[in-house]
Amino acid sequence: MGREIDRMEFTEQGYALFRAQLLDCLRVLEKVVATPGFGAAPATVGAELEVYLVAERGRPASVNEAVCKILNDDRVALEVSRTNLEMNLTPVELTGRPFTTMAAETEQVLARITTISLPRYGARPVPIGTLPTLTPSDVGEDALTDAPRYHALERAWDQRRPRPFTLQVGEGRAGLIQAQSVALQGAACSYQVHLTVPPERFCSTFNAAQLATAPALAAAVNSPWLLGRRVWQESRIPLFERGFGDQRGVNDRARVGFGRRWLSGGPLAAFKESVHGHDVLMPAVFPAGAGALAEREFPALEELQTHLSTVWSWNRPVYDAGGHLRIEFRALPAGPTPIDMAANSAFLIGLTLSLATGGKDVAEDLPFRYARENFYRAAKEGLDAHLWWPSSTPGAAPRQLSAPDLVRELLPAAQAGLESAGVCPEEVRALLDLLDQRVTTGRTGAWWQTQAHRALSGSTGDDIQAVPAAPAEGSCAPHRPDREGHPAQDVTTPPAHVRSTPRDSADTLAADLTDRYITLCTRGAPVHTWALPSHPHGVSDEPEHPPAGQ
Repeated sequence: MGREIDRMEFTEQGYALFRAQLLDCLRVLEKVVATPGFGAAPATVGAELEVYLVAERGRPASVNEAVCKILNDDRVALEVSRTNLEMNLTPVELTGRPFTTMAAETEQVLARITTISLPRYGARPVPIGTLPTLTPSDVGEDALTDAPRYHALERAWDQRRPRPFTLQVGEGRAGLIQAQSVALQGAACSYQVHLTVPPERFCSTFNAAQLATAPALAAAVNSPWLLGRRVWQESRIPLFERGFGDQRGVNDRARVGFGRRWLSGGPLAAFKESVHGHDVLMPAVFPAGAGALAEREFPALEELQTHLSTVWSWNRPVYDAGGHLRIEFRALPAGPTPIDMAANSAFLIGLTLSLATGGKDVAEDLPFRYARENFYRAAKEGLDAHLWWPSSTPGAAPRQLSAPDLVRELLPAAQAGLESAGVCPEEVRALLDLLDQRVTTGRTGAWWQTQAHRALSGSTGDDIQAVPAAPAEGSCAPHRPDREGHPAQDVTTPPAHVRSTPRDSADTLAADLTDRYITLCTRGAPVHTWALPSHPHGVSDEPEHPPAGQ
């Protein structure tokens, strides 16, 4: 979805032309989705995995351009920060063993990147939601990847807000930070799963995806650290929403978010909302307009795709000129291992398909506010969250269950959804059993990182630079100085009062934690089997299992 462009500056005339082309794209798309054969191919799944390049002692390495050039692999692309790469896995049919196939390709591409990056630059690719060792200087202006798209994105944001810009990832002064660049997006790495959906089932499947996201996210959290602070179990969510949620669109719609209502109105509804609800960031007009492209069976609609790539909904509609529509599930974090990501995506896709069976629309079963609340509770609390779910009795009030209980209750539905699509029963059982074990033990990636940090530091509290979590509603409104009039914190100088240990000690702990994560991640065993450090210089042989949901 990160469309390549060749310009960094645009004129007012260019913005006007692009807006006109966007409307043309919508008109053409309406004809395209009605074309016989569009969306008729068998369902496929694919994924994009964002990774950090990490050097000695867990430090991020700003070598993505050099690695990508030497690698010369179409599956590997640059990301907004010099410390990140994106892997684009080959789409596969949703039959047989699609998730283990993607996991195997993930391992293969990670290994291939390592063969280039490790001997030349002392860095290896690491799938993790947020890197514990990341510091403010790692996401400043110098961290921006030198590519026209990212320079254009930087300039577009400069026109919408001054630099440095303020965002709040937690409560009070400790939660207010200032950032200098869109390279801050590189502080969050995701595993973005794609599912093709026939046009006639797009709305109901999209709504099912919205409802399925919260329980899947609660079981997958892997991002408790953000710039030296412990924020949410999935800190990518407040980082993106507070940093890039920009509500200057029509009707004050957030550019990053979960949404405001269930989708209705046919397969074009989500695309129309993105176009009409958000002004243009990068007006890259392509040589042939939408009208000319309409003469072909499935036009590229480049302007539409470029615009959609700058609206970061947690579940996003995608048009593909190959002849289909897709849902891009953007909420899952990177890591910890390929098999963990396979289990996460299998559960999310299977549950989505099950909830939308026979064209059923979950919008009839649950008010949207409950699904939205679920999402932010899951991101904030992980398996400690309590989530709403439709009652099995028609017309009855929604039920509220602990996240572990809800996930276990939904596992048979996810199994049915996958098997009805043609996924091999053995693969389904193996992946969902893995997820069941993770939920039963409570050992998510976020849990392991938090407990490993406590073990290494000897702390029983919130540790270094802990920040109280922001409200679960996940407001995307711009944040200003706090009510007492104190200015927002500059992330280059975290205040001493939010640190419980000296900076050098904090850096050492973060490095030790990251080194152990990388070691276990490289071994490839699922995260619920990972051992906790028994002392600062070793890793225990036997994991200690917490109660479910802890």
